[in-house]
Amino acid sequence: MFSGSVARLPYPMSHPASLDRLPPGHATAITDVVGDDAVSLRLLEMGLTPGVEVRMIGRAPLGDPLEVEVRGYRLSLRHSEAARVAVATP
Repeated sequence: MFSGSVARLPYPMSHPASLDRLPPGHATAITDVVGDDAVSLRLLEMGLTPGVEVRMIGRAPLGDPLEVEVRGYRLSLRHSEAARVAVATP
């Protein structure tokens, strides 16, 4: 039986309306990037900012990475990174 403490992430693993749950071919708007660490800052620097439209292109056969189109270019993201990008309900 595990008796150690459980580490808590600084962000929710997956939000019901997060980029990692967007079906292939669907587009929606980004509403937020969750977190205040280096990863969330990097996502913002890559153009994943609130109000921008994003379209899910597809997923790798095992589900990771994901490919999205944002601001006219395609971007590959890890599933855990995409889970930090909140989107409007598709």
